[in-house]
Amino acid sequence: MSFHSITYNEKYRFATLHNYGCTFRCAICSYKLRSGANGTPGLSYPKPKRFLTVPEMKKALQSVSVDTVYFMGGEPTCSKELPEMLEFIKNEIGAATFLGHTNGSQLPIPNLDGANVGIKAWDEQVHLDYTGRPKELIYQNFEAAVCSGMRMKANIVYIPGYVDTDQIESLAEWIASIDVNIPFHIMGYIPVPGQTYSRPTDEQMTAVVKACRKHLKNVAKSHLTSEEALDLTARDDRFAVRMIA
Repeated sequence: MSFHSITYNEKYRFATLHNYGCTFRCAICSYKLRSGANGTPGLSYPKPKRFLTVPEMKKALQSVSVDTVYFMGGEPTCSKELPEMLEFIKNEIGAATFLGHTNGSQLPIPNLDGANVGIKAWDEQVHLDYTGRPKELIYQNFEAAVCSGMRMKANIVYIPGYVDTDQIESLAEWIASIDVNIPFHIMGYIPVPGQTYSRPTDEQMTAVVKACRKHLKNVAKSHLTSEEALDLTARDDRFAVRMIA
């Protein structure tokens, strides 16, 4: 698809381009918390009424002072305008470029400084069931992006009984084989409408973080409720933004 809005955080001097659409088909996608999509694969939130043109996006970014420009989704690499916008931001604005989240299916990308890759599962069959895609390309792309010099982060959703502690620790061990300093964020699953999986307990979250810290130096976690996930500005002023396009 394409980008439908741009937000700006004046305090931290960053802008975010928001894309609609994704190459994965995750029934437990957290965007369904906002859409009420009842767990329908491939459906995340209502399609925007219109998408921004490249001139509109460039004008909006030139109207503010930015140090970093983030791209979010859905999956931001779906956008055919992404390469042109990355080149513009790097060469015309002089800001850093970062995929705020991505499934990693298109990495590495020219003029992109870094990315936070949401890796879904370690087990091949679980990854295929979860996303509709095999895992091999994602893992290859992540390693290639690190080797290219991009600043990489990884995250995974902990879903007890589906993407469990053993899978997450195996992923952490694999990331450590590339670089033990890569930041790794474990997110507790937030129940999605139409799905039967449960939110992990505090004890389970503590245990999985402890297991991963045996391999990686920078392991963090978040364990939000549905209500907290829908109001992130109350927890972090980086989410206090205004719309500029």
